[in-house]
Amino acid sequence: MAKEEDDDNLPDKDAAKEFYAKYEPKEIIGRGISSTVRRCIEKETGREYAAKIIDLSQESQDGVDTHTMRDATRQEIHILRMVAGHPYIIELQDVFESETFIFLVFELCKNGELFDYLTSVVTLSEKKTRYIMRQVLEGVRYVHSKSIVHRDLKPENILLDDQLNVKITDFGFAKVLKDGEKLFELCGTPGYLAPETLKANMFEDAPGYGMEVDVWACGVIMFTLLVGCPPFWHRKQMVMLRNIMEGKYSFTSPEWVDISEDPKDLIRRFLVVEPNERINIEEALRHPFFNTVAIKSGGFNARAKLRLALVAVRAAVRLRRLPHTSARAIPLYLALQDPYAMRALRKVIDGCAFRVYGHWVKKGEGQNRAALFENMPKTELKSLYVSNLSR
Repeated sequence: MAKEEDDDNLPDKDAAKEFYAKYEPKEIIGRGISSTVRRCIEKETGREYAAKIIDLSQESQDGVDTHTMRDATRQEIHILRMVAGHPYIIELQDVFESETFIFLVFELCKNGELFDYLTSVVTLSEKKTRYIMRQVLEGVRYVHSKSIVHRDLKPENILLDDQLNVKITDFGFAKVLKDGEKLFELCGTPGYLAPETLKANMFEDAPGYGMEVDVWACGVIMFTLLVGCPPFWHRKQMVMLRNIMEGKYSFTSPEWVDISEDPKDLIRRFLVVEPNERINIEEALRHPFFNTVAIKSGGFNARAKLRLALVAVRAAVRLRRLPHTSARAIPLYLALQDPYAMRALRKVIDGCAFRVYGHWVKKGEGQNRAALFENMPKTELKSLYVSNLSR
């Protein structure tokens, strides 16, 4: 466990004189097991950045010796420099290394994690999901073009800038692959692990895994953005892992009623158990979900015209009925029986529960939203659901 720090308890200034000469650290905006993230200001320009301060002063950090941590951080820095310059990947601005601390200075993303953004909205529209997922996929395509696999894609590792543009971050588990190389280490986050990652750790004759694991994670992220719950979640982690191995998920929950077929089809192609049959990034970006029909001047598109006409008729009917429509009260006995079944209450329930527990609960067979209250708050959960499962 990392020792608790007071906001004013900054590392010894003699440890990294160059950092303190160039930047002025401000308030803490994030914490890790062995690191603290602070907003900082570049003294010469007044620009804001985020400084990740990694503490190497303890004998060991959560069972990891300081030499291993230093080497891992240097590997992450190397990969960050390899993928620098892409608009949807976090930009590493500066690096300062001392005997006891490593300072990584990144661009500041004021809207924080995509995960935190979801705590307030719970679900995203198809349009907004399309906007975010296109950027995620383009960022992943660039990472893969450098022969790098990320291995820990999830909403917590996707930041949002001032314009809600995506910035893929946290390359701590990323790996540069040689031609034809396969990996076998079990690392990542439970709900986002691909089946081949689990098999590589469970079976001696497993073929290993490659960049396809990032594609699977994109499918999990997209599913979660659309309906506010991950596809394979279960209170019992072993059941969740079995669901992943079998590719067992569904579109039967009430949240999917108003979602069109294109995003469902793309998710099906992402979440294919056999990696060789899974859609690749290039194919995903060409999927109809990302290629909406546009009516060009002077052209005629029958499908688009029909869709427009149906929307206009529906709007006219609703406007005509509006003066005769009164808001109906929801009977208390129905609300008590199954509040989540009522559309008017569903988003309110999800939003409140998410703020308390910081994660979703899937509504599935033998399980309802009341099961959420059988889980631990987010602060306690963090100590259990650590990213590296290899321990």
